[in-house]
Amino acid sequence: MVGKPDEGQPDYPNPLESDYEHLLDDYSHFAPPSEREVLQGHVLKITDTDVIVDIGYKSEGLVPIEEFRQPDGSIAVSSGDAVDVMIDRSAPETEGYIVLSHTKAARIRAWENLEKAYREGLLVAGRVVGRIKGGLAVDVGVKAFMPGSQVDVGRIPNLDALIGQDIPVKILKLNRRRGNVVVSRRAAIEEELTLRKTDALAHITEGAVVTGIVKNLTDYGAFIDLGGIDGLLHVSDMSYGRVSHPSELLSPNQEITVKVLKFDREKERISLGLKQLHPDPWLDVDQRYPVGARVIGRVVSVTDYGAFVELEPGVEGLVHISE
Repeated sequence: MVGKPDEGQPDYPNPLESDYEHLLDDYSHFAPPSEREVLQGHVLKITDTDVIVDIGYKSEGLVPIEEFRQPDGSIAVSSGDAVDVMIDRSAPETEGYIVLSHTKAARIRAWENLEKAYREGLLVAGRVVGRIKGGLAVDVGVKAFMPGSQVDVGRIPNLDALIGQDIPVKILKLNRRRGNVVVSRRAAIEEELTLRKTDALAHITEGAVVTGIVKNLTDYGAFIDLGGIDGLLHVSDMSYGRVSHPSELLSPNQEITVKVLKFDREKERISLGLKQLHPDPWLDVDQRYPVGARVIGRVVSVTDYGAFVELEPGVEGLVHISE
């Protein structure tokens, strides 16, 4: 009679299976990596023709030195550097070594980084490498296209001036299968301006003294860039004296310190003052120019009924025609 197995008896691990799993763990690093797997290795040695790389496997890897050669002829890596590599099945075999490619690995890694940046809306660094029809070619790890309309928030008359420059860009479109990437420097600039504007608005209060840059001049005043947001410095708030045009006191790109007179946070309107940084000359004018005192002034205007004489900026007196 065959007895039933004891259902309450515990199951003990098979020692053979356990030993086999340990063997797999201990010797799995001897198995060759897959062809499309990107590995991080460390440079062991640099020869005249190759860079020898340790990738943690039984055999060391070999990368053609030309894959690390810079345009000026220098080699971009040194012993001990970490590098991305992958197996290159298309290259001729070298006895005792695994033939690797840094270029192919860098391209795969670049696509992975670009896809992440595209998903998360991150900025990436690129270098403008040339002018092409409709815009510029930008190297972001792979060749990308930047339309002329996406170069800047304003019009740039000479796109060639950007060639060779490193710029931040945002990815607008990405198709890895087709190898297409469209980027925008304009979107990156707009994002930075928005951040600067938000920061500026958080720190501006009425009565605060701030520093800005003269952005442009008009007949009625000057617009001052306060770091992401503009404020208006009206011509009447520039000086206590007579100012016919803002250009008499200011010039574009000039750094200037002003006082915040009014701030409408909802409409994002800021009124600025320059003369308010100095005492009002009329506050003690009776002490400095007592009745009967002889003073010297400058005639600033003549009317039918007399002449206006400036005693100092902001202080004028009338000499009536009868006098």
